[in-house]
Amino acid sequence: MIRVAIIGTGGIANAHVQAYLRQAGRCAVAALCDIVPGKAEQMKERCGLQNADCYTDWREVLKREDIDLVDVCTPPFVHAQASIAALRSGKNVVCEKPMAASLEECDAMLRARDESGKMLSIIAQNRFRKPIRDLKALLDSGLAGKVRHVQVDSFWWRGHSYYDLWWRGTWEKEGGGCTLNHAVHHIDMLCWMMGLPEQVTSVIANVGHDNAQVEDLSMSILSYLGALGQLTASVVHHGEEQQLIFQCEKARISAPFKVYASLEKPNGFPIRNEELEKELTAFADALPPLPLEGHDGQLEDVLSALEQGRAPAIGGEDGRRTIELITAVFKAGSSGETVRLPLQPSDPFYTAEGILASVPHFYEKTASKADQEGEITLGSSYK
Repeated sequence: MIRVAIIGTGGIANAHVQAYLRQAGRCAVAALCDIVPGKAEQMKERCGLQNADCYTDWREVLKREDIDLVDVCTPPFVHAQASIAALRSGKNVVCEKPMAASLEECDAMLRARDESGKMLSIIAQNRFRKPIRDLKALLDSGLAGKVRHVQVDSFWWRGHSYYDLWWRGTWEKEGGGCTLNHAVHHIDMLCWMMGLPEQVTSVIANVGHDNAQVEDLSMSILSYLGALGQLTASVVHHGEEQQLIFQCEKARISAPFKVYASLEKPNGFPIRNEELEKELTAFADALPPLPLEGHDGQLEDVLSALEQGRAPAIGGEDGRRTIELITAVFKAGSSGETVRLPLQPSDPFYTAEGILASVPHFYEKTASKADQEGEITLGSSYK
């Protein structure tokens, strides 16, 4: 039985708790921790976790020798500190996205993992959705040919009061705006499928939230060897129509799933290639279903990795790669210059302190609520 401690009992923690409850024969939530007094107890009662002990200081949780897995669901500025301390205390760690606020912190987390010999997994639950898995498999198959252009639309909508929560809307505590805390999902998927680009050119702005320091809209052009990409991160898009579209040599493939293939006429104009479209569709249809999706799928993989003594499907290097591209967007958007990857430790944007000293404050935060009621949404299912 794997005993789990959850640090941070805000909105996203509920998805983790429900995933563990569905694996009740393999794991048990033994501890809940939140710095807001009474909040952990509320989750304990709401989710029926009668055997879980509640804490307000996560350092006390790490003193327990019976905890096997620490699940970090805190605001981003605590991710590195809590994860590193947990690893050094001999605990395995799964950490919510984003991995950390800087590449320096990511590297410190990786060192703590390697020195402790424990597991570190970073949440990127959308890889455990069938349309995303299918898109990755289609790209890897080569049936559509090489990628020539990729379009990533990380479209979300958040109202003005969203940034009233105490940790949101500041570079110091949230680490950034929509690029870090919303598009992180799509940037992980993009990096999983394409790797890092060679160059990034970006514009970042705050067009709709005058109670936040951070960006609520960013647009980037990504340069790969032989391909270009466009990445939009937003919390001002009504309808939240999120998608990844790959224009390849032979066909367009995307999530949500859609294919369109073209052949050329003698004069170079297009004619539809329905035969290839059928082949691509048949390939995707033949892929096996996923037994569990989203957080359920990833946390089941984490449990299996612990039981089998193997690495998790999504590890620390995956989380770091995503942070590297996000950091490049912030640097390019702040400086107005094209940024080349990889970023070096000597780069000012390598550290959280360097980022804080370099990014614009679009507005200043005007409210600070300890908590916000209501359910949260987790984005598209890509179906």
